[in-house]
Amino acid sequence: MSLGTNKEITGYLPDEKPSNGKLILFALQQILVMFPATVTVALLTGFHISTTIFASGFATLCFLLITKGKIPLYYGSSFSYIAAICGITAIPHVGAIATDEAISMAQFGIIMSGLVSIGAGLIVNKFGQDKIEKVLPATITGSIAIIIGLSLAGTAMTSSAGYENGTVNPKYWVVALVTLLATVLFSVYLQKGVIGQIPILLGMAVGYVVSIPMGLIDFSVIFSEGIFTTPHFTLPIPNWAAVLAIMPIAIATIPESTAHLYQLDIYVNDLAKKKNSKKQYNIGDKLGLNLIGDGVGDIVSSMFGGPAGTNYGENISTMAITRNFSVWVLGAAAIITIVMSFFAPLINLVRTIPTPVINGACIYLFGVIGVQGVAIMISKKVDLFDARNLAVIAVILIIGIGGSFGFPDGNIMITNSISVPAIATASVVGILLNLLLNIGKTKTDK
Repeated sequence: MSLGTNKEITGYLPDEKPSNGKLILFALQQILVMFPATVTVALLTGFHISTTIFASGFATLCFLLITKGKIPLYYGSSFSYIAAICGITAIPHVGAIATDEAISMAQFGIIMSGLVSIGAGLIVNKFGQDKIEKVLPATITGSIAIIIGLSLAGTAMTSSAGYENGTVNPKYWVVALVTLLATVLFSVYLQKGVIGQIPILLGMAVGYVVSIPMGLIDFSVIFSEGIFTTPHFTLPIPNWAAVLAIMPIAIATIPESTAHLYQLDIYVNDLAKKKNSKKQYNIGDKLGLNLIGDGVGDIVSSMFGGPAGTNYGENISTMAITRNFSVWVLGAAAIITIVMSFFAPLINLVRTIPTPVINGACIYLFGVIGVQGVAIMISKKVDLFDARNLAVIAVILIIGIGGSFGFPDGNIMITNSISVPAIATASVVGILLNLLLNIGKTKTDK
């Protein structure tokens, strides 16, 4: 069915630049959706928040430069590395700051993991992406995208409710549901002009306003640390225990990066088609470049004392919802983030956003991440009646989702003392199972 020739399609393709005022507004929206998860990783691993924020912005700029602005992705702290990094930093409780020595040792492991991603990217460029797609078909990348979104569902729901020690906070529910409803309504019904490009920002603004009379915002913290602050930079220290713990995680995150790339390719080219653009955005063919950019991001982030990172699904969801894939917006977001890391009031202002506001919007955003996994399979015409495909998809989904919810902190316990990240494990098992099931398979096999 045709959309109709009179319907205006609002959106920005990767190489399109909004006006300066819009650019800043759109950039702030991207910052808001990446901020909570990036800060959470710092709190869980013992890294310094201001340094983590600085590293996120700087790594994003480096990624955009390395990829020559052809891949619109934002770099934020990765949850996949949390368990491995915590094994090195060994903080006594969430929110504690690790020693400089522990952070420095973890930095070295993260740098080496970045080299793994770069190496994988060079291999893809050398042997061709079609060879890699045999190892990472849509059955795997689509499934990984689904479990990434769904594995975050529990956090979005419990945090929206203020769930703690068996009790919930009714005020949290009210704010979360208002934020969710406002965000959905803005994204569905306001699709023209500037306002149609910022539904997440508007939805969170509504939730923030509702939170004020409920006493959920403490404005006193905004200037509690003065005006200027310098991120706490540390230098890496060679440590082979950190390398053994952290470096292998990079292999397991390759399917995640691949999934993100395919998600972007689908949505960007769909927008290009609707805008009658004659330009073809072959983002899906740039896996090697994407992996190299990922690796560079890890290295430059960790050189300053930031944690390992990844291209954020939350930001991809925001781009998909708003149809705004402008690399200029992501670059502006990165620069503003770097500036924020030196101004305590700006960081603290964002931190005043109540948990139910953030997670009310995330109920929507995390769901979109999962739906994008389905879109990958549809786009790649995955045959769901094929026994091999069903086996691979089923195993990945259950290991990834079951492991995320069935064990503490989303880490599958192998023994009482050894645990592995659920999503990374699902990725590795899915890859191996797919290779095993395709031994001896011919092109004529159904």
